[in-house]
Amino acid sequence: MPQTILVTGASSGFGLLIATKLHEKGYKVIGTSRNPEKYAIKLPFKMIALDLDSEPSINSLSDRLFKEIGPLDILINNAGFLVNGIAEEIPIELGRKQFETNFWGTIQVTNTVLPHFRKQKSGKIITVGSITGLVAFPTTAYYAASKHALEGYYKALRYELTEFNIRVAMIEPGSFKTNIMENASTTLNRIEDYNSLRTKSEKYADFIVEQGEDAAMVAEKVLKVVQTDKPQFRNLVGKGLSVLINLQHFAYGILEKKVLKQLNKS
Repeated sequence: MPQTILVTGASSGFGLLIATKLHEKGYKVIGTSRNPEKYAIKLPFKMIALDLDSEPSINSLSDRLFKEIGPLDILINNAGFLVNGIAEEIPIELGRKQFETNFWGTIQVTNTVLPHFRKQKSGKIITVGSITGLVAFPTTAYYAASKHALEGYYKALRYELTEFNIRVAMIEPGSFKTNIMENASTTLNRIEDYNSLRTKSEKYADFIVEQGEDAAMVAEKVLKVVQTDKPQFRNLVGKGLSVLINLQHFAYGILEKKVLKQLNKS
């Protein structure tokens, strides 16, 4: 029997590519969207409603998911959006919304499925992060902060779920061609002192998008993690990642081994 996989934010971008790839490989895929009825006819996999900014929507997910669909094997956290702009210019309310969706919404969805994973003594939680969750860039302060937060949260969660045979992994894409900038939120507030930096950052962002790699690579990486019994925690996707990132991974790897060694002694 094929595994059942829930992919949040499956109507566009990475989520659509991931869900489609998994469906083509024979998995039973359930996608989520704020407005699933818009995609019901167009997509080859089932779509259900989920709004990461709505607690009632998230709280009702468990009943809708497990009563209508049955057991779940893998959760892929992908839904989210980008707040783009100079940090000081972004209203705090918009920054909070970034965290409500990208961080708290993702955590709440994870907590919704965890009781079922613990009961069945198996499961896999794969979360799509970003290279900005490791190294931040100008005009991405809130987005980078939300992705850093996810990185830290799932690092800790990974240890806590080991005894239940629940695996936790992060997908860390570099620069890829997606519609994330088209759907980004920003502000009309402008502080003159930042005009030069803003102009340079916008030009650099355009360059990055133009040079971005094929986003299908991310779906391929997710497929590999899905097919791996014990995937590594961090899974980078994309060419040309800096030496700094690799050194950071090396340092974390040493620390992780020490932590696991101590936990195994207990």
